[in-house]
Amino acid sequence: MPKAVGEAQGKISGRIIIEQLIRNMELGQFEMGYSVLAPCIFSLYLHPDDYTRLAGVFDLIRQDAKQALAARLAQLNTKPLGLAALRGAKDRKPYKIAGKDWAFEFFPDSEGAVPLGDVEIHSELNETPQPGYHGTKTTLLDREPSVGGITGKTSISGRAGVRPETRQSGDRVHAEIRYEDDSGPQLYLMTQDEISVGRGGDDAQVSLALYTNDEVSREHLRVRLDATEKRFVIVDKSMNGTWLNGKRLARGVEETLPAKAQISVAEVITLQFEARP
Repeated sequence: MPKAVGEAQGKISGRIIIEQLIRNMELGQFEMGYSVLAPCIFSLYLHPDDYTRLAGVFDLIRQDAKQALAARLAQLNTKPLGLAALRGAKDRKPYKIAGKDWAFEFFPDSEGAVPLGDVEIHSELNETPQPGYHGTKTTLLDREPSVGGITGKTSISGRAGVRPETRQSGDRVHAEIRYEDDSGPQLYLMTQDEISVGRGGDDAQVSLALYTNDEVSREHLRVRLDATEKRFVIVDKSMNGTWLNGKRLARGVEETLPAKAQISVAEVITLQFEARP
């Protein structure tokens, strides 16, 4: 996948923000029995300098974004022609949004997680978080200088079993976890003393949801900060195993997690863990 850098670093444009909103909407689709829901509530985090520079045009970006997302949704609902129509007519589901309209809120990043020229987008299906869906998070992290080929978190901040964390300015970040799943390169900031990691599900709420195949358990592992002993610990809770720096963990047994470590999740996804001082 191509790498991501903002357009003329530090000069993120309204066009790129709208492209990322469309990408987030596409990645955040939630398929049901007879239709496909797309997220329509978006929270956008910008570097403070970018936020200040663009603050005067946020309303115009909102207007253009509504038009662009509505046009993309209409395009997804366009009936195919010719043989494609015959092959897919029976299984084709309409795309729609669960909310009354598209909504966008812009925030300055207060944690230093969003670099200049980047945008981090969190989305939901509607104003009320839906069971079995935890929203989508996308970033411009690791983009090529060209506009095409955008990779992301998407934070999909998912599908089942978790809502993306709403980052609070006062939250202390204990550690960061970098990884790449089916939705692209991701950065997760650990602000809780204990987190669960896995695919998630209605019966398995997780803090960090991985978008991948079912080799990864719904709740695959847990990471905990032991404040008394000033260390992190990790415990495997999976069927297909967790490896810490190449060594497979015994299921259900806590192990000390070094300040810097590689965590292999079912040998499918590698988490790069790094404690924050």
